[in-house]
Amino acid sequence: MIADNIRFDGGQNVTARGSVEVFFNGARLRAQSIRYDGGTDTLQVQGPLTLTDASGNSVIVADFAELSDDLQNGVLQSARLVLDRQLQIAATEIERSEGRYTQLYQAVASSCEVCFENPTPLWEIRARRVIHDEQEQQLYFENAQFRVLGVPVFFLPRMRLPDPTLDRATGFLAPSIRANDRTGTQVRVPYFVRLGDHADITVTPWIGPGSQTLEARYRHAFRNGEIALQGAVSWDDITDDPTRAYLFGTGQFDLPREFTLDLQVQAVSDRAYLTTYGFEDPDILETFARISRVRREEYIEASATLYQSLIEGEDNDVLPTRVAHAEITRRITPPLIGGMLTAELEGTGFYRFSTADTVGTMVNGRDVARVTGQLDWRRTETFGGLLTTFEAALHGGYYATQQDGPLDGAETRITPYGAIEFRYPLQAISARGVSHVIEPVAQLVWSETYGNAVPNEDSFIVEFDEANLFSLDRFPGSDLREVGPRANVGLAYSRLSPSGWRLGVAGGVVFRTDEQGQLTDGSGLNGTQSDFLMATHLGFNDQLTLVNRSLFDSSFDFTSSELSLYWSGDRHEVVTSYTFLEADLGEQRPRDLSEWAFDANYGLASGWEAGVNWRYDFIEAGPSRAGLSLGFENECVDMEFSVSRRYTTSATLEPATSFGFTVSLAGFGAGREGRSTARSCRG
Repeated sequence: MIADNIRFDGGQNVTARGSVEVFFNGARLRAQSIRYDGGTDTLQVQGPLTLTDASGNSVIVADFAELSDDLQNGVLQSARLVLDRQLQIAATEIERSEGRYTQLYQAVASSCEVCFENPTPLWEIRARRVIHDEQEQQLYFENAQFRVLGVPVFFLPRMRLPDPTLDRATGFLAPSIRANDRTGTQVRVPYFVRLGDHADITVTPWIGPGSQTLEARYRHAFRNGEIALQGAVSWDDITDDPTRAYLFGTGQFDLPREFTLDLQVQAVSDRAYLTTYGFEDPDILETFARISRVRREEYIEASATLYQSLIEGEDNDVLPTRVAHAEITRRITPPLIGGMLTAELEGTGFYRFSTADTVGTMVNGRDVARVTGQLDWRRTETFGGLLTTFEAALHGGYYATQQDGPLDGAETRITPYGAIEFRYPLQAISARGVSHVIEPVAQLVWSETYGNAVPNEDSFIVEFDEANLFSLDRFPGSDLREVGPRANVGLAYSRLSPSGWRLGVAGGVVFRTDEQGQLTDGSGLNGTQSDFLMATHLGFNDQLTLVNRSLFDSSFDFTSSELSLYWSGDRHEVVTSYTFLEADLGEQRPRDLSEWAFDANYGLASGWEAGVNWRYDFIEAGPSRAGLSLGFENECVDMEFSVSRRYTTSATLEPATSFGFTVSLAGFGAGREGRSTARSCRG
């Protein structure tokens, strides 16, 4: 006991006054005066007083108390219990017993800030009695009445809720309402089931007329990994099949010798189900099992993958939907020639369900197995400020093909490379500390492929950008190799200011001695001279980022262009992008692509936030998606209303409008991470 003044009466009684503090096994009591009765081992405490438990998560404020000397039992008058600095429960009397149970009589519970000029909280629960089980972290309400702005909404004779310190507990989660003109209106009521310390399941029935849906999520953590499964099953009359479902799952496990096992499953009953019901809807579903190991100078992988396309018009029977793959990559430093040598060896098999043979350019049931390898050596030397890089590579492969007409059988192919690259970086720093860097680059490359044609499974779409301007090969896979003499020329400029501004501009072009006919018009690399590449990066700290990348010819006709902007501040965040791609039959794009995407959020006054998202197709001259949201968040409630419209139409999809509404009360169970909005009473 610590106090300004402590008096002993000569017997077993002690009286302390002035800034009194009592400590016992981590618990702490603060009061104006305390009288200790040694005969009964009790404390009579005059307030205002504060009693804090050992964890610091439970605080009781009262006017008067009579407590046991270990602070575990007693009665407090005109008291208030504060849990985890969130939930407050005011009561006429609080009774503590066994250091575990706290009973509150004629109680009012709320996590809303209550001010003198506005004494009615946004929401409150009034109950005849509330019992807090500190060990189980549960709150039990008897004869409870839920009120909004002081108006009674509903009454429950019994109610159990988790206290704010509990992360996981079996019970209902925040409900939401979803209305869709295709699936009807449903109330989503998630029910969380705790299956021990390392597993749980959440079951969410969609209750309402029209379609019926049952959604579920299962999670399990193991000593060496974890799995997560989520899915849903629906019964409706939208399609000919009355039962529709999907299942997504992931897993990861640590194996001996630093290997990792990654698992993923993605399956759906039909192409339109995910989009119709508002679930995550990728264009390609991917189910795989992969074992890999990553070390400083080594990468090993073995995987088996099953793909399923959800794109309208694509036939999964003639796509290589079954793929087996294995590879090993190692880097070493050769003892005599120096530099860095990278060695790669991989084997891949592509299987189609179709048994039909290839007819002309129409690939039907072609199956391919291949083994490829590559050696790549690089070394950089400096000659008076000129950075010179020497590079040589050798790529080879063995292919076995079935059901592809003239390509049936086995074929061996080899491609050698040779390159030399020159860089001359120049730097200047102004008196204000602004740094300028200019770097001209020139690279000469030669390569040639020896062997007959092989099937192309992985080298259709070529991305030409600043990242691969000075690459030996710009094909994304192994089936096609860039050949012929060529010169890659570029210039890069960067500016970095101490104030936070940064600018980067890079441009380049590729020259060839001969047109090889390998690359399509849409790649920007066809012909003896490629399109001009221009990439610009502008930014200011973490608040503004502007990126543009374009390909255009000498007449300034654009082959592709992409512009993206990120802008954030104290109250706003804007993310927008524009994408243009010229039509290219070689990349299976029969018409131009021109789309604008816009997403923005703005924080309004007093905890309100508005959001908008927009997708516009300039080719169709109309929006593809649009959405609005309005949310409110403070220290005691989090709610959001949203409306979205999907305009796209296909053989299995029709345009649809969806409405959503969610309300979550703070103070019960673990709160949402990042919650920072709170009101305060003005003095």
